Amino acid sequence: MRGFNKAILIGNVSRDPDLRYTLNKRAYVRFTVAVGYSWKDQNGELKENTDFISVVAWGPLAEFCGKYLKKGTGVLVEGRIQTGSYEAKDGSGKRYTTDILASTVQFVGAKKEDSSGRNYGNGTRDTQTKATGQSVRDNGFSDDEFPTDFSELDLDEGGLDAEIPF
Repeated sequence: MRGFNKAILIGNVSRDPDLRYTLNKRAYVRFTVAVGYSWKDQNGELKENTDFISVVAWGPLAEFCGKYLKKGTGVLVEGRIQTGSYEAKDGSGKRYTTDILASTVQFVGAKKEDSSGRNYGNGTRDTQTKATGQSVRDNGFSDDEFPTDFSELDLDEGGLDAEIPF
């Protein structure tokens, strides 16, 4: 039986993306999307909270995110949930991760202006086009191109644990 794994997030980037490269020179980026939500408790009182969801993107999508996303940017992220694990560098045991592996990242909200005065936001762009873009779609990397044991990743400067906001 074939399963279905799709995630869609709309929120704000909670800090500037961290663009890096694997030992094989493949671009990857990590960033966190803050997604707010509200509910009424049993007394009818409105409560609010925010989830901080880790997102990973690869290849041209990663380079796009590293170049254009900044803390506070409104984004729509489409992708799939991916879990993984790695051994802590300090030898304290296994660490587990849950991320959204992005296939599409799109700006949402008002148009923004970068330091060169160019407008971006509220549009789409495929990675095959050369036009200035507001969004990019991953054109289908195979599952074996994504390391699941994280041994290929450059984990210096805090590693994957640094992404957890609490």
